Amino acid sequence: MLRYFRLVKFSHTIFSLPFALVGYFEGVKGIKAFSWKNFILTLLALVLARTAAMAFNRWIDRDIDEKNSRTRNREIPSGIVRPYEALFLVIFSSLLFMVDTYFINKLAFWLSPVALVVVLGYSFTKRFTAWSHFVLGLGLSIAPAGAYIAATETLNIYLGWVVFSVFLWVAGFDIIYALQDEEFDKKWGLYSIPVALGRYRAIRLAFVLHVFSLFSLFFFVQWINKGLWVWVGYVLFVLLVLIQHIFVWAGYDRKIHLNFGLWNGMASVMFGGLYLFDFLMH
Repeated sequence: MLRYFRLVKFSHTIFSLPFALVGYFEGVKGIKAFSWKNFILTLLALVLARTAAMAFNRWIDRDIDEKNSRTRNREIPSGIVRPYEALFLVIFSSLLFMVDTYFINKLAFWLSPVALVVVLGYSFTKRFTAWSHFVLGLGLSIAPAGAYIAATETLNIYLGWVVFSVFLWVAGFDIIYALQDEEFDKKWGLYSIPVALGRYRAIRLAFVLHVFSLFSLFFFVQWINKGLWVWVGYVLFVLLVLIQHIFVWAGYDRKIHLNFGLWNGMASVMFGGLYLFDFLMH
């Protein structure tokens, strides 16, 4: 079982899950009702969609991963997980995801194929467009919107601020993450912003995206009119997002993989955790 957890990088759920919880409890606040059954089904849907997306990415990229010295030790190229096992996990998780949304509400169910198209479709994009980072951003940004729909069976326009923030934040840090494969991508004809723009322009673009992301999240926090702890979470999010840029500009990009998970994971957990703390306090 552990090999499947490693295959789908279950730990990477920390990037989207906290924001999904923000979306869910904004919905709970709006309808003034909470259901444990609905909440658990929503969490399950998030995990299943994430599992399907990551397993599909590993399956579709297995030949690429085998050629890349950075990724050839992943579960499929190394033989720990067989390709058909990963593909079965994709199909099983996708079907179970749709079944799960059926028991959440009708709107969630009807939109579930759209969500799958986005999160699975990302894995194809680096083969034909440098905009793949933004498709990944879109895939993770639908988590708070989907969670809000799960709670309310509606969608509120003000939630667009946090959706847009996550979209830009993820696209920005994925551009930074792609720096480590710039030469490999050039060699094998793969697309990315670092390949298209060059290293330093890519870093600048990632910074600009993160600045706009932070402004968008600011407007969201101001709109929801929450208490002190949400603002503390916002300030910590800002600091942690900017720290990764300090490391990149200082030339510590040899440890991009570590910085990618550490700073962005902490930023998401801090904001989402303090939002929930503030929610429970009120």
